Amino acid sequence: MKKLKITEMNRLTVEEFKQETKTPLILVLDNVRSLHNVGSVFRTGDAFLVESVYLCGITSTPPHAEIHKTALGAENTVDWKYFEDTHEAVKYLKSEGYTVFAIEQAEGSTMLPDLKLDKSKKYAVILGNEVKGVLQSVVDACDGCIEIPQFGTKHSLNVSVTGGIIIWEFFKMIASNP
Repeated sequence: MKKLKITEMNRLTVEEFKQETKTPLILVLDNVRSLHNVGSVFRTGDAFLVESVYLCGITSTPPHAEIHKTALGAENTVDWKYFEDTHEAVKYLKSEGYTVFAIEQAEGSTMLPDLKLDKSKKYAVILGNEVKGVLQSVVDACDGCIEIPQFGTKHSLNVSVTGGIIIWEFFKMIASNP
């Protein structure tokens, strides 16, 4: 087995990426403080053609060298918007017809393996702060919570790891070009 060279991978250009049909998924970062987490979410979002990333509150925005370090240019391909308050983002998404889920451990949350999505709908998922998670008032404004089952001694995952798991699962369930 021979590893592929970058020139052999048939990667999209930025222009081709912009024209490609997107996965109807928006990622919302609720006060995420780590620029590496932000960059990683952009990079994974690029890999699976997410529609957009919404950066809220204290979450930094491009251009920024520390975001670029992990995004590797995906901050230039994936569309993004900034909202001063995550509540504004949720309100806007709902007005645009999105079903909004917080990714959080909560009473009545839907375990990720049990999640059923409708391919005809648009979705947004909110990833929370590294310490406090998604704000309770934001959770209250969502249509539901999705929880990633965990079986060890730790009951938290890094924001970028959580984003990767969620993006992949949504892509498998709703992408128009799997």
